[in-house]
Amino acid sequence: MSDTATQGRSQTGRYLVLFHQDRQEAGVRHLAELAQLSIQRRSDAQPATLDESCALVFDRIGAAFVRCSDPARLRLLEAAADGDTILAIEPERTVRAIGADRTSPADRAAAPASDEAASWGVRAVGADASALTGRDIRIAILDTGLDLTHPDFADRRIESRSFVAGQSVQDGNGHGTHCAGIAAGPPIPAGRPRYGVAGEARLYIGKVLGDEGSGGDGGILEGIDWAVGHGCHIVSLSLGSPVTPGESYSQVFEEVARRALAAGTLIVAAAGNESQRPERIAPVGHPANCPSIMAVAAVSRDLSVAPFSCGGLQGSGGEVNLAAPGVDVLSSWPTPDLYRELSGTSMATPFVAGVAALHAQQDPQARAARLAERLLDSAQELRDAYRDVGTGLVQAPDAAQAER
Repeated sequence: MSDTATQGRSQTGRYLVLFHQDRQEAGVRHLAELAQLSIQRRSDAQPATLDESCALVFDRIGAAFVRCSDPARLRLLEAAADGDTILAIEPERTVRAIGADRTSPADRAAAPASDEAASWGVRAVGADASALTGRDIRIAILDTGLDLTHPDFADRRIESRSFVAGQSVQDGNGHGTHCAGIAAGPPIPAGRPRYGVAGEARLYIGKVLGDEGSGGDGGILEGIDWAVGHGCHIVSLSLGSPVTPGESYSQVFEEVARRALAAGTLIVAAAGNESQRPERIAPVGHPANCPSIMAVAAVSRDLSVAPFSCGGLQGSGGEVNLAAPGVDVLSSWPTPDLYRELSGTSMATPFVAGVAALHAQQDPQARAARLAERLLDSAQELRDAYRDVGTGLVQAPDAAQAER
């Protein structure tokens, strides 16, 4: 699924609400009374359905999602942000998977299995030289789901949930299966090079994008709330929406990311694929442009920035933090193909998530902001500017470090 500038940004007619963290219940009551909305809360036991007159509250991150198309109620809703109990109200954006299939069906059918022990991406980040596996570290992949029948994941302990109405976690797109494989595919897949970074990490699969590869901000927030509630150490978002030059980041997503960090969860997100280098460099997209979310750029096999990768054109959010392999990346794919090469900042992002799991396994104190610092400090410097690749290529702890 390609996310290009020509697709543009769109809004869904729904709204995101951010509550004051210390006055959440008062904010919920204020929202319900002023905007005349009923309140539902998402529980793992009983999924809620959202109708035209209700707000779905995410208690762990202090936010809500409102579906509301009545003009009079919309005016009431927009007036509800009082700065006391309700900090912000924003329109929901459409978000899309940020990756592109770079091979034709004929090429895939003709491609022989590689005799290399690991894919170029796994080797570039040093995961093949590390004794760490990500054991007991929890990675949430919020995407199009996972092919639960894939042989490389058949024996894994995987928690999953769909946040897309009418669709199961089973991946009918492929993008989510590909991203999950990069982050935590098996150390020794049958008949293929190793393509996953943290093969013993615990996977939490949240389906927040439909089988067509798109979704909305509300589903992303719901997935983050679920991941935080399950104690996930890392959330990987290979999705987003393009922004215009000078456009600021989402106040709702920035505060949610801060609250996730406070709960021990680091969020990493794809910088975006809207650039057409060297003629045009597009700004880092939403939600990766939030200061408290790590924005990930893509590099090619020669470690140069990928032509499509967005750049850090503005400060106070909008910077690129790290780079990772993102061109012709091998990973898992739904049956019957099983494996495929894709390109995009979508592919770079789960590399960072997987490497983060290795660092987190090595150091039990490396969580949230401290984990982000380790990733930034250990990155390999690249020849491209900080604007394009941040501190450099993400690097796994090496074997010597792992043994200490």
